[in-house]
Amino acid sequence: MWGEASGPPVLLLHGGGQTRHAWGRTGPRLAALGWRVIAPDLRGHGESGWSADGDYDLGLFAQDVRALVAELGGRPVLVGASLGGLSALLAAGEAPRAATRALVLVDVAHRPDPRGFRRIAEFMRRAPEGFASVEEAAAAVCAYLPQRSRPEGPAEMGNNLRRRGDRWVWHWDPRMLDSFEGRMDPPGMAERLLSAGRHADVPVLLVRGQVSDVVREDVAEQFCARVPGARRVEVAGAGHMVAGDRNDHFLDAIVPFLDGLG
Repeated sequence: MWGEASGPPVLLLHGGGQTRHAWGRTGPRLAALGWRVIAPDLRGHGESGWSADGDYDLGLFAQDVRALVAELGGRPVLVGASLGGLSALLAAGEAPRAATRALVLVDVAHRPDPRGFRRIAEFMRRAPEGFASVEEAAAAVCAYLPQRSRPEGPAEMGNNLRRRGDRWVWHWDPRMLDSFEGRMDPPGMAERLLSAGRHADVPVLLVRGQVSDVVREDVAEQFCARVPGARRVEVAGAGHMVAGDRNDHFLDAIVPFLDGLG
């Protein structure tokens, strides 16, 4: 959490395989502009609990977002990346609709590019037995995200790892991956997400990474054409993880939208 309790709330929802720390540079900057910023770990991620039955249906994430919105009050702006964006979209647009002020969807729309989606799932499935050291895990991340700078040190990587015996493993529940891969483009999901966008009845900003391999430019255009009040911006040089790739440019893209909410 960042910012004064009296500020208008913004709820930052990370992507699949990430934690609340994905917003570590975004949160303080928004707080400095007067917002009260809250970034949770989604279920099955970070320090939040794992689903007892291993169920990670998208509807469960949306229920969690509704619960967070109800607890916060004040009609927060929902900023969701990837999984967080899908969860926010359903929470705001499907009954019972969460009382939100606006939606910022970060490199997520109604239909993912299967090639990019598979690349993410393949990375998350690698090294099921974990790593011998934090440095080994950092090398795996660098190979996956060559456009990023190397993690600064053990503390930064430690946000994404957990100790298990003499190995370091990722923080997420591995059972979650079965649900993720079943979410690639199931029948009816694209229309469900578009319907949620239409029924949310709030301003929507779709922020696409210019070199994203998950959200194609034409799909982003389709989403905005079919969701009233939606518009989009692109962040130059950013891939799917926009805020992590180009945080300053990401803020430049969303702050005018937030300011325009009044």
